[in-house]
Amino acid sequence: MYIYIIECSNGSLYTGVAKDIEKRLSEHFYHKKQSAKYTKGHQMTSLKALWKTETKQDAMKLEYRIKKLTHSQKLELISQTKTLGELFLNTINPESYEFIDSKKQELIMQKITNKED
Repeated sequence: MYIYIIECSNGSLYTGVAKDIEKRLSEHFYHKKQSAKYTKGHQMTSLKALWKTETKQDAMKLEYRIKKLTHSQKLELISQTKTLGELFLNTINPESYEFIDSKKQELIMQKITNKED
């Protein structure tokens, strides 16, 4: 399972979870029927952060915690000036999550923006 943060054209940050990250981001980017109501009204512009975990429970736990952060705290997490462990002290096990580096994130975005399914 993946946990992601995307940026929208108005500068807002949207957090979600997905089993198939390319499919889910494509739904957001192209405003497909399955996309979130929020991203239908706010154009996704970029993938800002991406983590992978083994279980749906861990993914949903991190998504919930990220959604509770302020915008500035999310930016700290995205820029990696604060780690999961620092932001969520004892509420999640940071070792359960693998951060996907920016190069891999860029490749995913290229796949999505270069084709419309």
